[in-house]
Amino acid sequence: MTRIIGQDENVALIRAQLSLIPSASVIAGSLLPIIPIIAQSPILPPLGIMIFLGWRFLRPEIWPIWAGLPLGLFDDLISGNPIGAGMMLWTIALMVLDLANNRMVWRDYWMDWLLAGTALTLYILVMMVLTTLTGGGWTLVPILPQILLTVMLFPLVLRLCARLDRWRLSL
Repeated sequence: MTRIIGQDENVALIRAQLSLIPSASVIAGSLLPIIPIIAQSPILPPLGIMIFLGWRFLRPEIWPIWAGLPLGLFDDLISGNPIGAGMMLWTIALMVLDLANNRMVWRDYWMDWLLAGTALTLYILVMMVLTTLTGGGWTLVPILPQILLTVMLFPLVLRLCARLDRWRLSL
């Protein structure tokens, strides 16, 4: 049996690329709050969890159940949310989506959008409550545009994840 020199290194590099591209895209989405945008109310969607859920809907096997812990912690550190809130909510989102995926008989685009919209809306509302408990303010009306924008942009985020996945698998 012949062995090609450098084959093991190429296989290791390809496996690293396959596993790092989804995580890197979630981290890049979580870095969005660093961009200096001046607004009177929250307008930016939580892009980190949107990309996280986009990968989860596109490739359910890509994230282990504990993947929400490190990625949620990174998002908490960058976005200024209470430490542990993102870790908890991202992991709960994965567990609920796994449960829903196992219970559903059929799944289509509209069902995914409904599940993601519900998960993202609950994420924003629970994050608002947790921020209030740690000393922030509580107002529901100013976050309604953020919720609407988040739900409406999710199909574009899903398409972005699909393009990244196509690029990832072509390497």
